[in-house]
Amino acid sequence: MITVKICRGTLCHVMGGSDLPLIPDFISEKIKPHVYFEGTTCLGFCNQDEGLKPPFVEVDGKIVSEATISKVIESIETAIKNK
Repeated sequence: MITVKICRGTLCHVMGGSDLPLIPDFISEKIKPHVYFEGTTCLGFCNQDEGLKPPFVEVDGKIVSEATISKVIESIETAIKNK
């Protein structure tokens, strides 16, 4: 099972993450049974100076910076292939 944590914090929301909770609506029915989605108030990457920019999503323990629906779906597909 791939775990996807979507940051629902204010900064991620304001920086373009408001549509990220809709990701389950965009993934194929074939992939859905292999993915568990959860929202979180903050993933804790906002204050780190590692070149990462919000919005953030964590896919199977790996952070997706400047997350978009398509970027996250690509990360989910990669994680499934690597399992």
